[in-house]
Amino acid sequence: MVGTGAGCFTPLTRREEGIPRVSMVQADDMTSDPAGADPLVINEMQLLLAEKRTSLAVLRTGIAVLALPLSVLSVLIATSRYYDVLHVLHFLIPLGLLNLVLIVFGGHLILRSITQMHRYDQLIHQIKRDHSVIGKFIE
Repeated sequence: MVGTGAGCFTPLTRREEGIPRVSMVQADDMTSDPAGADPLVINEMQLLLAEKRTSLAVLRTGIAVLALPLSVLSVLIATSRYYDVLHVLHFLIPLGLLNLVLIVFGGHLILRSITQMHRYDQLIHQIKRDHSVIGKFIE
């Protein structure tokens, strides 16, 4: 049976701003000891910080993807006196379209990671406000 007797586990499901969290907490710990919920809060904070690190990695990837078309364009401009644009137009049009796709994709990655980091910062701030013990360790 779920949630009855000593040592039984009760599944807790919380959903805050689109981030589902499912964790198993011992039922006796939640009713008898209010400090028993601290490991759950610490685990939630670790999860949010890990997700924020992932968003930072996506941001770094977006910047790298955005820098690639700029590098290609700078090489084309630097070597433009060695070719005639009309003779290589069949190469430049697909290259321009590929650069445009990479710019849009890099911008999408950057914007998505910034909005996710902002949302994670809000959740971290909310946890710090609700649990003063955690607030001491995280700025």
